[in-house]
Amino acid sequence: MITTAAPLWDFEFARRSPIFAPLRPVADKLPQIGWPNVEVLNHVAFETERRIVNARGQRIWFVPAAARAREEPGFEPAVYLAGQVQVRPVNWHDLFNALVWMTFPTAKAAINGRHQQVIEEEAGGARSPVRDALTHFDEDGVVVLSADAQLSALLRAFAWKDLFWLHRDAVKRAMRFLVFGHALYDKARAPFIGLTGKALIFDVGADALALERDRLRAHVDRMVALYVLDPANLSTPKVLQPLPLLGVPGWWKANEAPSFYDNTEYFRPGRRG
Repeated sequence: MITTAAPLWDFEFARRSPIFAPLRPVADKLPQIGWPNVEVLNHVAFETERRIVNARGQRIWFVPAAARAREEPGFEPAVYLAGQVQVRPVNWHDLFNALVWMTFPTAKAAINGRHQQVIEEEAGGARSPVRDALTHFDEDGVVVLSADAQLSALLRAFAWKDLFWLHRDAVKRAMRFLVFGHALYDKARAPFIGLTGKALIFDVGADALALERDRLRAHVDRMVALYVLDPANLSTPKVLQPLPLLGVPGWWKANEAPSFYDNTEYFRPGRRG
């Protein structure tokens, strides 16, 4: 019988790349030795002194994942109805989900609340594009803040080399990239050419980019929550902008050479049709 070794705990993961910067404040509270179980995660959540609640105002609790009976609520309803976020043991994907709850609690609650609203509207029917869009952002989302309309236009036009190389200094000065999706964080532990996020782009003033780290993160949390709660938004996954993560200046050593951006299999020229 073939057995698979459990993933090893790596306390230093959040220090290995700026991709993990949004998670650093909570990651630094995790134990240096031993995989963080749900008791540890609930303790860390309490220590953050953030209001980590669901859309109904119930405190979020991280609970062990268990096989559900057919009549029991699914993952999203369990979060909405009982404030229970299920976490599988020794599982990076679920660990990152918990850390994102601690980092962007208002946005996570908004996503879950909108999921529940659409689930009730579907009444057991076909899954809607809205839920697909919510899931795509929840899993692989990136928040892009831009204080320069020209840079935003280049990003939306898939002009990757122009954006990340020709306007590299301007990107560093006038844009911020914050990974949101927990699955994307999991994939970023072992970066690979092809690593791509699904971005929401917010045009902001320069004053927003000047905010101190924790205030900026809280600002993004509110912005995303307000965006998600507007029923006019996230009607389909197509509203999310593909973003080749390894192209962001400072996020990958190889992107310090202009030729890196000539790989059109990774830096694709845009949607066709």
